[in-house]
Amino acid sequence: MLESILNPIFSPMLRLPPVVSIAIISIAISLLITLVYKYMTDQTMMKDLKTRQKDLQKKMKESRKEPDKLMKLQKEAMDVNMKYMTQSFKPTLITFLPIIIIFGWLNASIAYDPILPGQEFTATVAFNNDFKGNVTVTVPDEITVIGDTTKEISNATAEFKLKGTEGDYLLVFEYNGKNYDKELTIAKEQRYAPVQKLFKKEPVKSITLSNSKLIAINLFNKEEGGFFAGRVGWLGTYIIFSLVSSLGLRKLLKIY
Repeated sequence: MLESILNPIFSPMLRLPPVVSIAIISIAISLLITLVYKYMTDQTMMKDLKTRQKDLQKKMKESRKEPDKLMKLQKEAMDVNMKYMTQSFKPTLITFLPIIIIFGWLNASIAYDPILPGQEFTATVAFNNDFKGNVTVTVPDEITVIGDTTKEISNATAEFKLKGTEGDYLLVFEYNGKNYDKELTIAKEQRYAPVQKLFKKEPVKSITLSNSKLIAINLFNKEEGGFFAGRVGWLGTYIIFSLVSSLGLRKLLKIY
């Protein structure tokens, strides 16, 4: 249901470079949060509370050698901070649910690279430690299994290499007379099936596809590494643009 609502809104942006689409979405969310905050809080009161906070901080620094006076100032500062937080709570509560929903969509749509047509990939069937035997994979005609279609469980896993043409498919893994299926999407655009499927109370613990994690920012064009190697995923990229846009919008709209 959520995909049917959000896809028409955000899917066109998936045709853009990931860093651009994430930047647009993060700026749009920051604008939404800022506007809700602006019109659901008494900005005159918020400005006054902010001024009092700064004034109290200054007085507390000057009163470090006067314990009694410092304690009174600290109590007053706590009251002011509580009033400020109370005023901020309502807009935060209202924007929390939509943001969580959008985050869920982003995680399902832009956290990984797609599996491309003709690209080799793996499907790994993970078992609970005490299960042994063979696993057999059955695939549609458009999917090719590279190597044997039956694999022996080794180190609690059975790994299959595959490739195929563009489309949406269902892989079926048979173990001990029971079938376990996993959705697969092969696409040229930014689209993929859930990378991992978990099973409860079954010999099979999970089935995982080998989609690579999407790197939205790669400053040094490296193949491996994390943030300190200049490689930033979708969440880190979102946080960077969100912080910058939020600070800019709050200053531009004079939000307190």
